[in-house]
Parts: sequence; structure tokens; C-alpha cells
Amino acid sequence: MPSRRLPPLRALEAFMRTVRLGSARAAAEEIGLSPSALSRRITNLEEFVGKKLFTRARQSMQLTDEGQAFYEAVNPHLEALARAVESQSDNVSLLRLRLGVLPMFGSQRLFPRLGELRKRHPLLHIDIDTAPHLEDRVGDTLDAAIILSRGPASGLHAVRLDHNLVHAICSRDVAETIGGEIAPESLSRQTFLIHNELPESFAAWKTANNLDEMDPAAIDHYDSGQLMLEAAAQGLGIAIMHDDHLRRAADPRLTNLPGAEVQSPYSYWFVCKPTALEMRPVRLFHDWLVRAGL
Repeated sequence: MPSRRLPPLRALEAFMRTVRLGSARAAAEEIGLSPSALSRRITNLEEFVGKKLFTRARQSMQLTDEGQAFYEAVNPHLEALARAVESQSDNVSLLRLRLGVLPMFGSQRLFPRLGELRKRHPLLHIDIDTAPHLEDRVGDTLDAAIILSRGPASGLHAVRLDHNLVHAICSRDVAETIGGEIAPESLSRQTFLIHNELPESFAAWKTANNLDEMDPAAIDHYDSGQLMLEAAAQGLGIAIMHDDHLRRAADPRLTNLPGAEVQSPYSYWFVCKPTALEMRPVRLFHDWLVRAGL
């Protein structure tokens, strides 16, 4: 059986790096080429496949629809090839990822699915860091992080993982005391629990429910979503948190107060330096996380 003609592998590498980094200049620097040399390699690949993969305008290269389709078709096979080589090699060491994760996301969303990742990539091991200021440490002590933010800083590669509603979560006994309708009089006698990472959620919830003038009896601040939920379940206050936190907790002691639908100012994001996507551990985790839809 005649062997198939392989595409120019160096040209394929130039194409994949340009797509992943989002910049021809950054890809050229990573490979150690001049921008013109990188462009020539991609031109060779375009001639091989007979398709225009990028549009070129001045110093920029934009992926075409055919280029996007080509990337989506080829990338899984390149990953499969890398896994096959790893499985047959005695010289491949462990792949190590330094990942920053907020404890609530880790316990509710990440760890219940990490077994899938280990089965898919047995050599990938993750050092978990739950210390504060995750975003500031990306590119330094962290390779990547999952943060809760209004929007990551510019200069980071970022993938938004969800959209949320703000809920007022409390014990069923507290909810019964407040009654079927939320009113300033009853809420002003309550303690509210606010997460340090979500300071604007309370203001958004009050505004949406016409409670801007309501002053609660007290506001207690937490840096742990898990402890906030437990405090709410114990009747210690009303936790202003995301609807997803309540749903995933599945705690029969908890409920949410009625009221307007409030879009949260915050979302979970995966962030890393753009160049970090060229690190195999980061890329494997990134691609799995996006596909898994955590």
C-alpha cells in the first residue's frame, strides 16, 4: 500500500503556533524565525492543502473560515499523535501544571471531573494553589488560573467559563421568617454575608430589587464561598452568591429568596499568558476545560 504524502511538518508547526498564540509575530519569535520566514512556511502549507488559511493585511494575519475549519480538523489528531508518542516513549517525564483555583470552583466544578482528565492524559499532574491574588501571579508562580472576575486584565489569554445570576441564599427558617415577599423592613433586621471577591453583587441585587435604601443589621465578609454557604445554612445570615453555587451545593437546608432576576457582574475565567499555551501542560488543560464545559 503506497504511503500518503505528509504535509510539510515545519509549516504545520508554524500554522498551529500562529493560531494558538493569535499573533504571527509571537509565533515567529517562539520558533526562532523572522516574520517573513514564518509567512513563507504557512504559504507552503496553503499550497499543500490548496486553501487560503490566512488573510494577510500589512503586518497582521487573520484566520479564514477555511483556516479555522482546518485547525479544528487537524488539532485533535496532532494531540492524539502526541499522546501516542508519549505512551511509547521511555524518556517522557511527567507534565506538570501550576494551577491557581478558587476553592469553591475547585470543590464544586473541577475536582468532580479531574478523573476524566487523568484518564485522558495520565502524565499530566497539577499542583493546586488556592492562595489569594491568583490573577496577579499568572506567569510568575502560576502557569494558569481560574479566577472570579468582572473581566481579566488585558494581556492575558482568557476564556469565560460561565454567566451567573445573583441569589440571596439563606436557611429555610430565615426564608420563612422573611416571608414570601422581600421588603426593606424585614431585611433590615437581617445579617448579610458578602464574599470578598464579589463586592458589587450585593449592590446589584439591592438595585434590581428596589432596595438601595435598605441598611441591614450587619454585613459579615468572607473569603470562602463554602463557609458562606454553611453559615447561611446555619441561619447566620443571607449569603449573596451565584445561583450556580446554590445549585451545585444541593444542600436541602438552603433556599433563595424571591425577587428580580439579577445578572452577576462576575464570571469565572480561565486565564494564562498567551505564550503559555505553547506549554503542553497548559494547552492540554485549557483544551480539556473548554471541551468539558465546567
